[in-house]
Amino acid sequence: MTASTHTTFTGPQYYDEYLGPVQFQPFAHYLAMRLPARPPGDVLELACGTGLLTRELRTRLEPGVKIIATDLSKPMLDYAAAKVPLLEDVEWREANMMQLPFEDGRFGAVVAAFGIMFAPDRGAALKEARRVLHPGGWLALSVWDRLEENSASFANAQAIEALFRGDAEMKFRLPYEMCDGDATRRLIESAGFGEVKIEKKRYEFSGADPRKIAIGQVRGTPRSAMIEKKGVALEEAIDRVAESLAAHGGSPYRGHVQGFLITARAA
Repeated sequence: MTASTHTTFTGPQYYDEYLGPVQFQPFAHYLAMRLPARPPGDVLELACGTGLLTRELRTRLEPGVKIIATDLSKPMLDYAAAKVPLLEDVEWREANMMQLPFEDGRFGAVVAAFGIMFAPDRGAALKEARRVLHPGGWLALSVWDRLEENSASFANAQAIEALFRGDAEMKFRLPYEMCDGDATRRLIESAGFGEVKIEKKRYEFSGADPRKIAIGQVRGTPRSAMIEKKGVALEEAIDRVAESLAAHGGSPYRGHVQGFLITARAA
């Protein structure tokens, strides 16, 4: 299986400022709270992006627990480090979740917020996470539910797919492929984890600017490069997405996001 990664993101600021508050920040808080305040060792974050979860983890964890926040994308890491340069005991590091540059049993917890879905081989990525955890260490993940259960993403998909009718490359379902809880549980258990808990979580929001969400969805995601490559101006795409959002949820926009919070322990 192949997948897009954060390395293709062209606008970390749009991702962080326009998508963060409505799609990612609430789940970052919920996920951080699923970890104990002092796990049995340091914490490794995978696919940290712009640091939304990193900041929540630093608030949740006790002083002295080190966080190593990793991502494939140097622009994402640079943005995250610049936004919160004074976070104590946080190290920003470029790393591939498929080949982690850490010794066996190095960490007490591995976390990833909406990142594991993008691994070219999710099972292999989970086994790599297990490798760097010592026995009893924590795994904490968030993944999206079905596209149709995420209102802004669904409106975005309808607008973009209408612009590129019949183009399979623009039918972006990868982030929503871990919505089957039973399959996800089996995948995690087969990677060497036990005590798997999967909790569905829904967050409703209102008062958002549909155009800002549209800018985040177009300029802050891998779609920007693909859209331009296929001959459509980004502003046209943003206009179409903003119209779709307003038609679905009004202006100001009212919508919801839905996903799963997952914890497990290294066997």
